[in-house]
Order: sequence, then structure tokens, then C-alpha cells
Amino acid sequence: MANHKSALKRIRSNESKRLLNKYQHKTTRNAVRDLRSVEDKKDAEGKLGNVISMLDKLAKNNIIHKNKAANLKSKLTKHVAAL
Repeated sequence: MANHKSALKRIRSNESKRLLNKYQHKTTRNAVRDLRSVEDKKDAEGKLGNVISMLDKLAKNNIIHKNKAANLKSKLTKHVAAL
């Protein structure tokens, strides 16, 4: 176990950041799943902007890789266009 105050603080801050990253990642995955299940084109187009924004934020904060975000955005945009 760590003995330095700074190491103890780092452990605490890492845990809180981990939980926030996990929450944001799970929320985005649920939004992607919901978008894929939508059948109405108008509704899907409305949700697409929010999902793309969420993916960009995850990629910016290195929660997911930028190429994964780009691939997901591309596939979702094609899916919505095909409705």
C-alpha cells in the first residue's frame, strides 16, 4: 500500500475518474444501441447528432480510441441514411 500522501490522493482520484469514464462509456453505448433500434428516420436523425457528440467527447478524453469513434460515427450515419 502507498505511504505518500500524494500517492494516496492519486489512488482516490484515479478511482473517481474510472467511475466517471465507465458511466460515460456505458451511457454512450446505450445511446448507440438505441439509435440502431430506431425505425423512424426523423427520430434517428434527431438522435444522431447527440450520439456523435457523445462519441467525440469520449475520443477527446481518450476513453475510446479516435478511430473507433470515427468507425462508429460512419456506420451510424450510413444506418440512418439507409432508413
